[in-house]
Amino acid sequence: MFILIFTLFLCKLFHDTMQKRKITELNRISVEEFQSKTKLPLVVILDNIRSLHNIGAIFRTCDAFLIEEIYLCGITATPPNAEIHKTALGAENTVKWVYFESIMDAIRQLQTKGYSVFAVEQVKQSIPLNELKIDVTKKYAIIVGNEVKGVQQVAVDMCNGAIEIPQFGTKHSLNVSIAAGIVIWDLVKELSTSQSERG
Repeated sequence: MFILIFTLFLCKLFHDTMQKRKITELNRISVEEFQSKTKLPLVVILDNIRSLHNIGAIFRTCDAFLIEEIYLCGITATPPNAEIHKTALGAENTVKWVYFESIMDAIRQLQTKGYSVFAVEQVKQSIPLNELKIDVTKKYAIIVGNEVKGVQQVAVDMCNGAIEIPQFGTKHSLNVSIAAGIVIWDLVKELSTSQSERG
């Protein structure tokens, strides 16, 4: 009997500690509060992304992690767009974005402003993501590329380096919004730690 009561107690304790939070308990901020927050010194460049759902998903990730800005390049669609909104869920209205017809112009502008630009791509001499060393005094930009062709070689040639996500299965290929999310999160961990340490 004691064992049964103790088991029920543990179940109740576990249930209470692992209870899903309601949306009202998530401390979501308003659009105005988002705009006033200090953003991480990271720009995400979308190079000829054809899927509106991927674009929206990347907007949503950038909103989640207070990314500074998104550069939309080439055939990448721009807001307002109902299909982008389906996955962005309003993040296209919070994250600052700008459109460039030429990705070369986008890279040039960022490098002129002191950003180190990295392609997220499988290239010779790429840096595995788990070995990437971040200089927290610098600003960064990452480029994610077209779902079929990846980041254009002309863009790769202009970059300060390339980041590759280590993969161990049969495909060695990730959806572009997933790849962006993995790299963004890794950089966010480094950059947000350095921001909190600086005050």
